[in-house]
Amino acid sequence: MPGIMPGMMLDDDERRARQEAHWLVKEFGAEASLYAAMKAEKAIEQKDFGRCARWKRVLEILADSGAEEPRRGAAK
Repeated sequence: MPGIMPGMMLDDDERRARQEAHWLVKEFGAEASLYAAMKAEKAIEQKDFGRCARWKRVLEILADSGAEEPRRGAAK
């Protein structure tokens, strides 16, 4: 994964954000960032800034990875 040095430990928040980003790419492909942005916006509306910070981190991970895998079942 980009940005991780060998042997570096991830805290729970970072691990959770990376897992979420991976799942979004698997499920939504290039639309993963849009989905994460909508989740961040919903968190802001609910004044849940901790959750918003997690979705912001997911967006950063997606941007670093390119998030360009095709969606499962999508026509090529």
